[in-house]
Amino acid sequence: MTNSMETTRLKTPKATQATTYTTPLGSKTEPAFASEMPFGKTNYQLMIAGIVAILAGFLIMTLDTEEFGFGFMGLTLGPLVVAAGFIIEFFAILKKPTSEA
Repeated sequence: MTNSMETTRLKTPKATQATTYTTPLGSKTEPAFASEMPFGKTNYQLMIAGIVAILAGFLIMTLDTEEFGFGFMGLTLGPLVVAAGFIIEFFAILKKPTSEA
């Protein structure tokens, strides 16, 4: 007759593997708007128009015939055109690009 202690073995717990935590597929966040280029065609056209306006404003300021540029073109018209060019540039940068095909 065998001893019951010999036949009954205590099971040792198996070594567990390190569990890897993954996120469920549905919880991954995708970017809302993925674009190839940060600006669209309209943005670049507006940027070029703004640069042209800025350069035209400086040209207008240099064409003033008054001494030291203190005439209407040097003190009023030129700076207004330059300011308009910077406003165009600001709008061109902030305008949301549309999906143009």
